[in-house]
Amino acid sequence: MDRPIRNILAANRGEIAVRIFRACTELGISTTAIYSWEDRLAIHRYKADRAYQVGTPGAPVEAYLNGDGIIELALEKGVDAIHPGYGFLSENAEFAEKVIDAGLIWIGPPPAVMRALGDKLRARKVATQAGVPMVPGTTKPIEDLEEARESAAEIGYPLLVKAAHGGGGRGMRLVESESELKEAVRSAKSESMAAFGSPAVFLERYIVNPRHIEVQLLGDSHGNRVHLFERDCSVQRRRQKIVELAPAPNLDEEVRQKLYDYSLR
Repeated sequence: MDRPIRNILAANRGEIAVRIFRACTELGISTTAIYSWEDRLAIHRYKADRAYQVGTPGAPVEAYLNGDGIIELALEKGVDAIHPGYGFLSENAEFAEKVIDAGLIWIGPPPAVMRALGDKLRARKVATQAGVPMVPGTTKPIEDLEEARESAAEIGYPLLVKAAHGGGGRGMRLVESESELKEAVRSAKSESMAAFGSPAVFLERYIVNPRHIEVQLLGDSHGNRVHLFERDCSVQRRRQKIVELAPAPNLDEEVRQKLYDYSLR
C-alpha cells in the first residue's frame, strides 16, 4: 500500500516553487521550501509552511544543485516527498535515484525514463519501438567524417547535426550541403563536449518551416497515463521557445488526435 504524502519539499525556487505550494495547499498537504542566502526574501520562502536556507552566501545557483544536501535536509525535517519542479535537478536521474534510495517519494518520471529520454538517440529508439513515426536520422553517434558523409547521403540534405545529450539549441548545426558537413560535425562535437560533457552527435533530417507542438503528459506509479492537451511552441529565436500557445491554433483535428495517441504510446 502506498504511504500518504503529508509534506512535500520543492527543490526549486521562485514561481516554480509557488505553483507547487499552491497545488499542495489545495490538496491539504503541508509544504517545505528551500532558499539560498540570496533568495532569503524571495516570495516562495513565505508561501510554504516552513522554509530552510541551503548553501552558502555567494553561491545562489549551486545551493539548488546540491542534491545530497537537499535530501539530508528532507530526511532531517520529516519530509515525505520531493518535487523538483523544472530546471535545476529535475532532469537529473542520479538525484531521482538518490531520493528514492533514501526512502523518500520522488515526484517525477522514474530514473530509467529520465535516462532514456535524456539521451536523444535512446529516445528515438524508444519512440520507434512504440510505433511512433520519426524524422529520418542516424541510430548511433557519428564517429568520423566518412560515416557522416555516408549517413548524410542516405538521410538527405538539409540536415541537422545534433548533440545526443544536450538541449537548448546547443551542439546543433544546420547543414545545407556536403561541403558544410565536416565543419558542422567538428564544431557540434566541440560545443557538445563543452556544454554537456559528451561529444556524441548524430544526424537528423532538417524539416523546413515546421510547427513545434508539444503534448503534456501525466502518469502515476500504477501505469495510468493521460495527456493534458497540447501547446504550440513554434515562435522561437535561435531554436529557443519564446511564446507558447494552448491549444495549438489552426491544427487539423485528426492531426491533433494523432499527436495525443503517439504521445501516450
